[in-house]
Amino acid sequence: MSAMKIAVIDTGVFVAGVFWRHEPHLCLKAWLQGLLLPVVSVEIVAEYAAVLERVKNEQQFLTDTDLWLEPLRTSASWVTPSPLEQRVCRDPKDDKFIAAALAAGARNIIARDHDLTDLEKPFGIAIQTPRTWLGTLTRAQRRLMS
Repeated sequence: MSAMKIAVIDTGVFVAGVFWRHEPHLCLKAWLQGLLLPVVSVEIVAEYAAVLERVKNEQQFLTDTDLWLEPLRTSASWVTPSPLEQRVCRDPKDDKFIAAALAAGARNIIARDHDLTDLEKPFGIAIQTPRTWLGTLTRAQRRLMS
């Protein structure tokens, strides 16, 4: 079996994975199965927590989001983001994902946000949709998640 994949997960994918099934949830399942090591920073986890809380309240979900955030806090690869010389994304708030990937040496960001997915491999980092990233898993790895 190939080594654990290291990737940054953008907020939209993380939040969708917590509340809904489909590909974003399978990306989180890959993390829980030890196939993915998420890269986070203080700023990224703070955004995850804020958006999870907002969506939970808006949708009136009963999901305990701490059941997702606590394991993330203890199992993720924490980085101090690499400073970027200039803005990379149309939305400057998305640069934190690029900076975290650079700091970790991660070659992938899993995203659905078009401000990220429209980029052409910044700094050699592949910006992949959840479906594309899941397609990089081997058959044996996919079986672990079923």
